Amino acid sequence: MKRVQVLVLSGLFAAVFLGIQQSENLQLFVQNAKLQNALSAASIPHQWDISSAAASVWGGTKKQQQERREVLEERIRLEAQKRYVAPINAKIDRVWKAIPGYNGLEVDMEQSLALTEQQPNTDNLKIVTKEIKPAIGLEQLGAQPIYKGNPNKPMVSLMINVAWGNEYVDKMLDVLEKERVHATFFFDGSWLKNNVPTALRIKEKGHELSNHAYSHKNMSELSSTKASEEITKTQLLLEKELGVQNKLFAPPSGDFDQETVNIAHGLNLHTILWTLDTVDWQKPEPMTIVRKISTRVEPGSLILMHPTASSSNALQQMIEVIKSKGLVLGTVSELISSNRVPEVESAPQ
Repeated sequence: MKRVQVLVLSGLFAAVFLGIQQSENLQLFVQNAKLQNALSAASIPHQWDISSAAASVWGGTKKQQQERREVLEERIRLEAQKRYVAPINAKIDRVWKAIPGYNGLEVDMEQSLALTEQQPNTDNLKIVTKEIKPAIGLEQLGAQPIYKGNPNKPMVSLMINVAWGNEYVDKMLDVLEKERVHATFFFDGSWLKNNVPTALRIKEKGHELSNHAYSHKNMSELSSTKASEEITKTQLLLEKELGVQNKLFAPPSGDFDQETVNIAHGLNLHTILWTLDTVDWQKPEPMTIVRKISTRVEPGSLILMHPTASSSNALQQMIEVIKSKGLVLGTVSELISSNRVPEVESAPQ
């Protein structure tokens, strides 16, 4: 009988011992699984709450905090690989001549990590990006005319050449202000000399003011000296009367030759032409202009118009059509810059 009791007690003891051992092994297994899950979150974003996993597995020692930081760094590094966008160099196109470059995009690792660590829940990465300049910009292309912006940049620009007449200026300014759009006005110097108050009003509305030569002559027909005078006289008026440091030149009637471009380049001015022409001087019906813009506008388009009845009446719908295509309207200088659209800092994921 005693032998049976001893065997039973021994069996119970063994069972308890094995149970305790299995329980300890199970706890170690669970703890290890939690750690692996926390680490695997680096390759499966948003799957786990790293901060809570770290708290339960690693505790608060300096080493454990460093391990937690390394996990976050790896997650941000993987996100950076997905978000990287290579910059695009400016180039000379056979048809469109100088095409501006476009900045690339990369994740700012340090800022992203610092901002993520400040959040109560580090499962939600706070990703901050920064722009990367292309190796080749417009300045490296030399004296070349510009007809359009970079086709990867979702922006369009309205270029308004002003050489005569004021009767439609205010209406256009009202529409632009209502739609929160800034255009680039190219002033003929002889018009500007007699209409400084109007030009100042345009400036006060936040529009860009630029050079359209002085007396609307065909630049290709002028001597080098006369062509230079046409540009410099208006440039001096822009500086003296409006306080503008201008960098753009639009040849009257779009008439120019390489010498014109060289002269402008020597004066530190980009020669600007257009992608789409409203041909508003022929007095088309406003809807004709709207339809043209609707069917032909694309990222990088420079749209030429004047303060005429046709364009002033078409302007509202032109802007609506452009916006409906997901395109931003900016000045010519904004369009031909390599800066990206929109803002570079993203919202939390």
